[in-house]
Amino acid sequence: GSGDGQGQILQRFPEKDWEDNPFPQGIELFCQPSGWQLLPERNPPTFFVAVLTDINSERHYCACFTFWEAVESPQSQSHARNGEGEEEEEASSLVQPAQLFAPKSLVLVSRLDHAEVFRNSLGLIYTIYVDGLSVSLENVIGNLLTCTIPITGGAQ
Repeated sequence: GSGDGQGQILQRFPEKDWEDNPFPQGIELFCQPSGWQLLPERNPPTFFVAVLTDINSERHYCACFTFWEAVESPQSQSHARNGEGEEEEEASSLVQPAQLFAPKSLVLVSRLDHAEVFRNSLGLIYTIYVDGLSVSLENVIGNLLTCTIPITGGAQ
């Protein structure tokens, strides 16, 4: 009908909360402040960073990268399931497009304020996803979070 919906978390890293850094509740509401809506056209990707403050007054920087994926119109799915005639399907396609676009968001939550690093990291994950590269997202995220710091005057 209206194209309004609710967001849902499809995947998260880490899968379980860390004791000192719990997963922000309601993050799916935060990702789409205007609501989760289907659109007739693909919008360009967007990026923003917001600051969430927890109950202990600690800041959490939330970087959100949203892109749009094609989904089949719920109306055309119901016509296909009901087995209605071609004439009725043609008439309904004039009212609502057969293909709609739904938002999908990648979110990075950090206690550090590094917006450009967040943008680049989420852009890399997006590129791997869209290009369908055969790289494990778990490995990519692990590599993004790993940093080797050399010891002064010694080996790494």
